[in-house]
Amino acid sequence: MSRIRSDFEKDIRFLTVYAERKAGTHPAKTSAKQAITVKHNMARAMSRHFARCPECG
Repeated sequence: MSRIRSDFEKDIRFLTVYAERKAGTHPAKTSAKQAITVKHNMARAMSRHFARCPECG
């Protein structure tokens, strides 16, 4: 579970930092939107994990 979360958080951090560094540009806006999408995907993956894992759920 922690591996799943750390992988997603690494991607979110990368996208967010890029968006902040290049603020106001089209690629930065796209990166910010992708960070939000990755957050949703992380929530979905964590939810599936809790539903299926006998240790966590």
